[in-house]
Amino acid sequence: MAIRHRLYLCLALLLLVVAIGSMGFRYIEGWTWFDAFYMTLTTMTTIGYGEIHPLSHTGRIFNSSLIVLAVFSVGFTIATLSQALLQFEFGKAFGRKRMERELAKVTGHYIICGAGRVGRTVARELRARGQSIVFIEKNPDRAEWAAKEGIPAIVGSASSEENLKRAHIEAAKGLVAAVGTDAENLYIVLTARGFRSDLKIIARASEEEAISKLLRAGASQVLSPYYFIGSRIAQLLLHPNVLDFIDAAFGTDRLDVEISEVRIEANSSLVGKTLGDAAIRQRADIIILGMKPAEGALLFNPSPETPIRSGDTLIVIGGDTQIKKLEALAAA
Repeated sequence: MAIRHRLYLCLALLLLVVAIGSMGFRYIEGWTWFDAFYMTLTTMTTIGYGEIHPLSHTGRIFNSSLIVLAVFSVGFTIATLSQALLQFEFGKAFGRKRMERELAKVTGHYIICGAGRVGRTVARELRARGQSIVFIEKNPDRAEWAAKEGIPAIVGSASSEENLKRAHIEAAKGLVAAVGTDAENLYIVLTARGFRSDLKIIARASEEEAISKLLRAGASQVLSPYYFIGSRIAQLLLHPNVLDFIDAAFGTDRLDVEISEVRIEANSSLVGKTLGDAAIRQRADIIILGMKPAEGALLFNPSPETPIRSGDTLIVIGGDTQIKKLEALAAA
């Protein structure tokens, strides 16, 4: 039987004993309901105040039975409460140890600071793409949600150096600062950037004036939900079909297509060729949207004469199979 059901049973058993005792003293001895109830409580708790009124022979027989029943029910309740407390404490201890074990082996993960609506949405999207996540959240209830989802969650401030160390920021791919206030996100960005200058940090901004401050503090990019919503409303009015395609491709419906980036490795057969000579479209059946050279600005819709160098990154759109083909070419 589950411990919760046993606790309900204990409560019902105690109430039953109180009811039996009160009715027994009331009808056997003729006492008032309050006197009967009071005598039942003193009997159950073994306080030993004595009989509030002299008991008859029948009343003593009844009281003897009540004592045995009360001792059993109270003892059962104490044992159940002790077990529940031990399970709770052991559960918390084992939960902490399990989380520490998970944190000890995590690498190549993303740290999400804040398990609110934005943080949860980011977590769902990353998990859908097979990425590892660690939450830092100071609200225990929100951290509990992450734990139930099977995501390691550190309870505490994300601007704490100790908590960022526990989240293994040194091995993380990126960090998302998505707590409730811009000031907290600013502290998180400053602290995280102090650990690593190469870390990808995405910050949330509620106020427009906070965007420049977060960028100066070290955020790689800053997003404002209100700016995004306003821009999306305008796009829905002006270009509804474009957004319908994006939603179908990358939203909940998810066509078999995605925008991804593929880095060209030093030993790739593509190095030294132009995009036209490499015939990437024909070999991988994929569309190149842009190129981010190892040094230089991002190129949109690069021409066929654009050279491919080691360390360049191609931004492409295609299905999962096509992207894997390109990744094989980029690494071969």
